[in-house]
Amino acid sequence: MSVAGERPRDSPGLGPGFSPSALGTKEHWDAAYESELQIFQESGDAGEIWFGEESMIRLIRWMEKQKIPLDSSVLDIGTGNGVLLVELAKCGYTNLTGIDYSPSAIQLSQNIIEKEGLSNIKLQVKDFLTPSAELSGFQICIDKGTFDAISLNPDNAAERRKQYVKSLCTVLKMEGFFLVTSCNWTKEELLNEFREGMGRELWLPFLPVQMQFKSEDFFYTFQLQRTRIAGFEILEELPTPKFCFGGRIGNSVTALVFQRKKLKPSILDKLD
Repeated sequence: MSVAGERPRDSPGLGPGFSPSALGTKEHWDAAYESELQIFQESGDAGEIWFGEESMIRLIRWMEKQKIPLDSSVLDIGTGNGVLLVELAKCGYTNLTGIDYSPSAIQLSQNIIEKEGLSNIKLQVKDFLTPSAELSGFQICIDKGTFDAISLNPDNAAERRKQYVKSLCTVLKMEGFFLVTSCNWTKEELLNEFREGMGRELWLPFLPVQMQFKSEDFFYTFQLQRTRIAGFEILEELPTPKFCFGGRIGNSVTALVFQRKKLKPSILDKLD
């Protein structure tokens, strides 16, 4: 699932300048990939490369520059036609997984991978907002347009964006890297979105931390679980094409690298 969206006006619950769009719905992408699957079966055309080939080259060059081991576990979030995974495999990466909530996208990816004669790519029909228990421990997570699509969903996009951050905390291991490419969000906006996942502590019932409150002659003891959500630290903004309009220079695409970090100790640690 990938998308190039528009930002015509503000809409409550979506995001800065976003309006609801069919591009944010599963129905749209099911139909789109059913069509692309048929075209591939008829002509062998793999379909569109979202954000162009340079977007893949940009990500792969960063991984090579950082000397990311070739056996590092990599998750492509919303893999679409799986072409990014194909290019990573051709560059020698051996532990690759792609997920998409559209069965037709996964079928298209599987057909393309088989045509390329590759066997080291795992594919799953999964909704990233509801990750399964086995989808965890990845050292690299890549998103080229999926967060954009979620931001356009007509059904409570704000909550879906928050769930995206929670899911990312679930699947990305500590100190792992998150590479995101967006045509809808600026650098500052993405920093604000993922900063929401930083420094938060949630208290849920039933687990190790005990707290006592006195009321008249009675003590009340509550068992609480502290769940600490790790934050994301920006490491680098990758260079993307620029344009000039009205005397101002901007980027048509934003590409950022985050790293998942542990939270600093807080006063709540003294309650353990």
